Amino acid sequence: MNIQVNRRHLLSGAGALTIAIMLPGKKAQAAVFGAEKRPPLDPRNLSSYITINADGTVITYWGKMDMGQGTDLGCAQMVAEELDLPVDKVSVLQGDSGTSVNQGGASGSTGIQSGGVTLASAAAEARYQLIEMASKHLGVPAADLTTVNGTVQSRSDASKKVTYGELIGGRFFETQLEWNKQIGNGLFVKGKGVRKPVSDYKVIGTSPARRDVPFKVLGTGDYVVDIKVPGMVHGRVIHPPVAGAQPVSFDEASVKDIPGVQIVHEKGFLAVVAPREYDAVKAMRQLKVTWSDVKPPFSGNAKLYDHIRNAPALANGSAKDVGNIDATFAGAARVIEATYEWPFQSHASMGPACAVVEIKDGGATVWTGSQKPHFTGDGVAAMLGLPKEKVRGIWVPGPGSYGRNDAGDAAADAALIAKKIGKPVRVIGMRADATGWDPKGPASVHKARAALDKDGKVIGWDFGSKGFSRLDVNSNESAVYDTLAGQAIGVDLKPTNAFATPEESYDFSAKRKTWETIAPLLDRSSPLRGAHLRDPLGPQIHFASESFIDELAFATGQDPVAFRLKHLSEPRDVAVVKAASEKAGWQPRTAARKQVSGDVARGQGIAYAQRTGTRVAIVAEVEVNLKTGKVWGRKVTVAHDCGVIINPKQLTHTIEGNVCQGLSRALWEEVKFDDKNVTSVDWETYPILDIMEAPETVDVVLINMPNIAPSGAGEASMRPLAAAVANAIYDATGVRLRQAPFTPERLKAGLA
Repeated sequence: MNIQVNRRHLLSGAGALTIAIMLPGKKAQAAVFGAEKRPPLDPRNLSSYITINADGTVITYWGKMDMGQGTDLGCAQMVAEELDLPVDKVSVLQGDSGTSVNQGGASGSTGIQSGGVTLASAAAEARYQLIEMASKHLGVPAADLTTVNGTVQSRSDASKKVTYGELIGGRFFETQLEWNKQIGNGLFVKGKGVRKPVSDYKVIGTSPARRDVPFKVLGTGDYVVDIKVPGMVHGRVIHPPVAGAQPVSFDEASVKDIPGVQIVHEKGFLAVVAPREYDAVKAMRQLKVTWSDVKPPFSGNAKLYDHIRNAPALANGSAKDVGNIDATFAGAARVIEATYEWPFQSHASMGPACAVVEIKDGGATVWTGSQKPHFTGDGVAAMLGLPKEKVRGIWVPGPGSYGRNDAGDAAADAALIAKKIGKPVRVIGMRADATGWDPKGPASVHKARAALDKDGKVIGWDFGSKGFSRLDVNSNESAVYDTLAGQAIGVDLKPTNAFATPEESYDFSAKRKTWETIAPLLDRSSPLRGAHLRDPLGPQIHFASESFIDELAFATGQDPVAFRLKHLSEPRDVAVVKAASEKAGWQPRTAARKQVSGDVARGQGIAYAQRTGTRVAIVAEVEVNLKTGKVWGRKVTVAHDCGVIINPKQLTHTIEGNVCQGLSRALWEEVKFDDKNVTSVDWETYPILDIMEAPETVDVVLINMPNIAPSGAGEASMRPLAAAVANAIYDATGVRLRQAPFTPERLKAGLA
């Protein structure tokens, strides 16, 4: 039998594909143990997570998706481990609200630590149920049964065995699970089945090959831009030349020569559609629009940080204080302080986002490259006025994300246009639309102070951040008011004010960590909307806090590594700092070494951070061209502890990716804007790290903690990277850069 299934047809079908082949005499016994049809999707149903096919292979349904780090393979390994199967027998159907419950999409490095753990728990229950089924089938007590390579067999008589396929293949588990009543990242289920002890692991801890490499290298599958449905038209949204302006009028005659063009207009939303994509592009460029005369409160980059410092705070928060910080500073023999600045940053994905929305038979489907397709479906439902259960969100690989980029806006745009014209709509922008109008990582200012006693000992540490909210636009895309289209048509806004404090374990007798947020520069339809960018707020906060720790070490005549080890209170934090410094061959110093050869200065810097349980320390080695001011991160050493390691090779690759993106953000990335709009809209005006600037070496030290649950690796190694680079630049040149990115212009100014 030769069955060919097109991936698009599979994902756009009404449910999971299960091919069942029943051997003679097996149908009746299989019917005893499973349902003929897959029960409805419900977090409490085991069938919502696991299906066993007639050939003994397994499909696991994952309500998240992989952003290119191989987390889907990690989930397959966790399920294979619990079911005692080779990992190549487990496939992962991901990111589709028609086949999986909402586990939050890719979010906060939770792919393994919550999504994978939930699937593993479900798989443990599936193993328990298979043993119960086999006990009845074989007439053997369950206590005498074990699972081996897709079979259940007797411990005392190996001839008594039955395969998973014979037990339930092609049917579905009817088992009910305990559910913690949470939808999204926090969703967890469990049954009677207990997960295997670490000592029995055979699949977890190994490194099978990635499954997505052939698809990406050879182009053998569809990306979201390839999705087509019958009757589909192509849409382009027209953004104002001045942020906040609205279309007052437009000249339909200016595009009358373009076949089939339609203009879609509602309040501040303006778009064009056409049967052919390039005709939509031409219409977008040709349509003559009169815009309202507005002056957005954009001061431009030069005055950005003064604006942040002087703007009134809308909200504030803090970590728990240690000791009496005010009294400590009042009685200090010496106070050291410094201020650090971090810019707006764009996602600058490899291409603009794309989405397709089709309204049909009282419901709708959205194909999206978003990392949260379940929530995207909810947002489309809200835009269309449909119940959530009537809209299916299907993830198809796109140009990348790592946070809330323009994917959510593309889906909302497509939904609004489809609603207005009654046809399926595909929306995509140009690069300037993506880089100019995506939600941005927020700009911020960080002030650090330290109190010293008469002997030079640090007795107080006070750290405060102030900036734009990281949740002016929420990251899950389920609400119309969080999209450009929704804001353009005038929906009520519901921004959230949120920032954060450093995650570390420094032990000072008095310690305070606080944050404040300020109002957005433009509250509606802004190209500078604050939102999640990979490791939201982590790089900027720890650039400041870990740069200041370095400054304190040198100010008190101590080596930066020794200073950290002296004050860190948690053993796992101490371990990563020691591991990174030893691997990198750290040479103690109490001042900048300024190692210069010709026009090149070389330096080494360290930084460390926690991220939701994961610990990372980084030693960066840089070369600074003293003539050009250009910095090369030549070598980066990373010590990484994220609990139990599922796949060492994929973890290493994830860390390498973090290092490259972190270097890009530290050295180059800065959103530029003037008094009208964002001006950094392409690779020329918003440069990123290119392949010639990537590190020569990334050394990774993995610290496996097999008895500690996985705590995520998608973002943690980006967190301390900028600080390690800044500290290395100081070691090389004696110049302390307190404003990111560390561009050649800033370095030359510091050298001067």
